[in-house]
Amino acid sequence: MNKVKAKKHLGQHFLTDRNTAGKIVDSLQDKTRLVLEIGPGMGVLTGFLFRRLGLNLYLTEIDTESVEYLKKYFPELTPNISETDFLKEDLKKRFREPFSIIGNFPYNISSQIFFKILDNRGNIPQVVGMIQKEVAERIAAGPGSKTYGILSVLLQAFYNIEYLFTVNENVFSPPPKVKSAVIRLTRNERESLNCDEKLFFRVIKATFLHRRKTIRNTVKSIPHNFEATAGHEFMSKRPEQLSVEQFEELTLLIQNNPPL
Repeated sequence: MNKVKAKKHLGQHFLTDRNTAGKIVDSLQDKTRLVLEIGPGMGVLTGFLFRRLGLNLYLTEIDTESVEYLKKYFPELTPNISETDFLKEDLKKRFREPFSIIGNFPYNISSQIFFKILDNRGNIPQVVGMIQKEVAERIAAGPGSKTYGILSVLLQAFYNIEYLFTVNENVFSPPPKVKSAVIRLTRNERESLNCDEKLFFRVIKATFLHRRKTIRNTVKSIPHNFEATAGHEFMSKRPEQLSVEQFEELTLLIQNNPPL
């Protein structure tokens, strides 16, 4: 077995450039002893991670052919390879202590990967991921930007985001039709929100669903005392104008004014 065939339905684009691979692995800071690589494919990142001293490396790979390849070239890692869908994996059961995440994330599920990371944020202090450039820019965008959106706010609520570098299409096989980028997420000091977390998520999704409308119009889908909140300054703004802290304040406003 010399090469794994990239499968379109899995969104596979194998990184082939070792310099880029080394640069990605170097971006992973020593936050934890445990590291989980998502979608290692033919192991170009795995090789650099495997040689890193003091690292306890785990892999999650859904593609059977890739798993066979990894077991052949990294036999020592065989007990640490999980042949499964990361999105369905029970991370709390697999890892009893904090772990970092790294990977060349499949573009078609990258947003879902980040939502799962959010669900497990108490155990994941750091993430280094290569994703579609457009998504990376969206995640790293701040208030006032046209690309600032749901993922930006939710991830920035709990992580510091760094856009590290752009990756060209020609370092992949097969080359994707878009540029890629590497970002780093580092857990911030916010242990919990100053408002109901489920409502916070709901407010953000409701407001960005119609991002061109004012917040007054978008929060109508969330039952609360509209008359009591109507005069607040946030109500005349659009969602991309609010920071994470202001979204907390908005959520608290709705939370403290239930329907009559």
